[in-house]
Amino acid sequence: MSTELFNLNGKVALVTGASRGIGEEIAKLLAEQGAHVMVTSRKKEGCQNVVDAITSAGGSAEALACHVGNMEDITNTFDYIREKHGKLDILVNNAATNPYFGHVLDTDLGAYNKTVDVNIRGYFFMSIEAGKLMKENGGGAIVNTASVNAIHPGPAQAIYSITKAAVVSMTKAFARECAELGIRCNALLPGLTKTKFAGALFTHDEIYQMAIDKIPMKRHAEPREMAGTVLYLVSDASSYTTGECIVVDGGMIV
Repeated sequence: MSTELFNLNGKVALVTGASRGIGEEIAKLLAEQGAHVMVTSRKKEGCQNVVDAITSAGGSAEALACHVGNMEDITNTFDYIREKHGKLDILVNNAATNPYFGHVLDTDLGAYNKTVDVNIRGYFFMSIEAGKLMKENGGGAIVNTASVNAIHPGPAQAIYSITKAAVVSMTKAFARECAELGIRCNALLPGLTKTKFAGALFTHDEIYQMAIDKIPMKRHAEPREMAGTVLYLVSDASSYTTGECIVVDGGMIV
């Protein structure tokens, strides 16, 4: 028996950090379910490749350059959305950065600022601008990609882990304050996933094996395995779900 719970026909979605990895798979799955997806990242070229794959499969999408660490880019992006679409139903904050991999005591100000600007300030103001549009149109859904590092800081990833813990708190704050506006806000907390972004973990054999040893499923995830949770969180299937932070980690933190 089929279900319409995951049908996104007529929805307009924005996915950040969608030129590859988890963001790419989220964008493709939302388009498969009928949403028009704005695929964004710092560089439009990589996004266009994803858009081409979506449209060739019969979906609807467009590529936009938006560096969420740049406030001007955020403003320009939402000015464009207002002018062209007049609404936004779905925001997936997925863009992130992790420029420093090493001992916490060696973290410099540049790495700190870059990580905070993208992973906290970027998510915060993207959510504010999306929330304003959603409020005008009767509601919407925001999903933030956090990390299991928000719960258990990863080795040599202190500032990244700290920002992801902030994303969890941010998710709950927006959920509480925006629920009465019809805006739901939830988070995805991926575990070890094979992406270019997580490349440092896969090139350090000792750290990789230490992570695998803690995962009951004894393997890492593929990016596509994260997209289904996001589809649930932006669809009518989760209409009474807000403020939740769903861990998808193969059982690692059990």
